[in-house]
This record gives sequence, structure tokens and C-alpha cells, in this order.
Amino acid sequence: MRVSAAHDISRAGACVWWKPHPVPIASRRLSNQRKSISTSTIRTPVVASAQRIVSTNHRKENTMAIISMRQMLEAGVHFGHQTQRRNPTMQRFIFGERNGIHIIDLEQTLTRIEAAYGFVRQLASGGGVVLFVGTKKQAQDPIKNYAERSGMPYINERWLGGMLTNFGTISKRVSKMIELERLSASPEWAQIPKKEALLMSRELVKLQRNLSGIRNMVRLPDAIFVLDTATEHLAVTEANKLNIPVIAVVDTNVNPNLVQFPIPGNDDAIRANELMTRVIAEAIAEGRFIAEKAGGQVQNPATAMVDNAVFAADQARARAEAAAAQAARDAKLAGEAN
Repeated sequence: MRVSAAHDISRAGACVWWKPHPVPIASRRLSNQRKSISTSTIRTPVVASAQRIVSTNHRKENTMAIISMRQMLEAGVHFGHQTQRRNPTMQRFIFGERNGIHIIDLEQTLTRIEAAYGFVRQLASGGGVVLFVGTKKQAQDPIKNYAERSGMPYINERWLGGMLTNFGTISKRVSKMIELERLSASPEWAQIPKKEALLMSRELVKLQRNLSGIRNMVRLPDAIFVLDTATEHLAVTEANKLNIPVIAVVDTNVNPNLVQFPIPGNDDAIRANELMTRVIAEAIAEGRFIAEKAGGQVQNPATAMVDNAVFAADQARARAEAAAAQAARDAKLAGEAN
């Protein structure tokens, strides 16, 4: 468990120490828990000064229409892990230490967000595909919600080994899932023996849980966005093998050198994850808007025509195989009846 950083982080891009007033012993026990900072509820001269600094930089931050320093503070993006869990390669992104946990330098976070935002915006303007990845509990909902809003594929349940490096096999499993969905909605389902139908239903549920987010992804993505590279180390490794750029939120316990676009920040808080995922989704939306204004046509994230043709052929072949299997079952039942 991380330790509270107390209400002392209130500078635009760094930290200003604030010494709290003495509190009862019962209240001191709360220092063992990490709490988000809301600058609007802390009444101190230090915070008031920090608010003036933030408002001074407000125009500069809004020129990129990304996020403000205040939003990152309120979401707890600046909280790192305990000092003993530090990865030495993250030292350049650490501003300092307070009450046993590291504090992330938000000025560098803001700079890295701008770089990632520009890259994703340019990628989306050319019809590129960004795969959203986040399977731990705090990341599942933001990943799914913002990926669906931006029309991009996502993985939020489990990363299956080979999802990138063995994409052909994964595509066949997606085709199988779609075929089972079609079969379960057709009158043919009632003719299947009960035991076989039960096994197929279980397989369908399993496939939908793991692969429903990439059902429309018919080619490898142009980039992946990852929340918590320690948990999603397989995704990062596969992307690096295929030279796919990785955009990731890196906490103080991971190696940022494995990521092409690291964003130093807290990857354990729901609000922080939601904020970072929203930034990437907004970059995609802005990239498409720029492409439309320029008179170009933005591709569907499901990708190109040739890929769609291959996908349709796979679907037709899967339907033919299912029909042949059904015919064999009917013949067998007819023989047993005779």
C-alpha cells in the first residue's frame, strides 16, 4: 500500500512543501492511506499562490487544448510508488520524495503529454489505428469507454500471448466468435444437440470476454496505448518486436526506456487513468477532424478495403464449414434413426 503524500503538492510543475497543523492521533492514522488532492478545498497561502501560478499558465496550457496542471493535481497524477519500489531509470521524472513516496514532476508529464498528443493526432489524421490496452481493474472501464467513443480497438480483460506477434491465429479466433454469434441467433441453433450447444455457448462467452474489443481490427495497429506497462509487459514486448510505437503511462516502478512515448504519472488511480485515456481519445478525435477539414477521407479504424475483403472471405469460409458440419450431424442423426 502506498503512503499519503499529505496536502503539500501545489506548484505548477513541481511541489511546494506545506507543513500541516497538528492533528489528533486518530487523524494521523489516515496518513497511511493515499488521498487525492483537491486544491479548492485546502485553505492555505501556499495553495492560493499555487492557484495563481496555475491561472498564469492557463492560457499557455490551453493552446494545445489538452489538460491543465490543476486537473492532473486533482486526479492524483503526481503520486508515485513507495521509494523502495523505485526503478532507477525513472529517476529523471521524479521531483522528490515525501512521507516515503516519490512525487512525479508534472512539468515533464505535461511536456510528454503534448508529445504523445501530437503523435496520436497525426496518426489519426492519416487513418491510423491505436490499440487501447489496460487489463487491471482500475483501467478496464476507462479503456473500454474511451476506445469505444473513438472507434478504436481495445483489450481490457486479458492479454493473450501472441495477440500481435501471432495476429493471424487471433484473427481466426475472432472469426470463430463472429460465426458462433451468427449461429446462436439463427434457427439452426435449436437443431444442435444440447451438450454440443452448451459447449459452444461456453466457448462463445470466453471468446467474447477476451476478443470482443478487437472484433473489427483486421490488421495490426499502428500504435498501442498502455496503462501500466508492468502489468501489460507482454503487450509492450510484442509491440517492440514488431516496431509498433508504444504510448504508455509510466509510474515510478517501471522502465520508461521500453516505451517510445512515456508519460510519467500515476497508473493506479481510476481518475488519473481516466484523465490520460481521455487525452488520447481527444487526440484521435482532433486528428480525424483535421483530416475532414483538409478534404481527405478518414479511414474506418477497422482499416483498408483489401483487409475487409479478406475478412469477408474468412467469414464465408467459416459459414461454409459450419454448414458442412451441420449437414454431417443431420446425416448421422438420420442414420441412427433408421
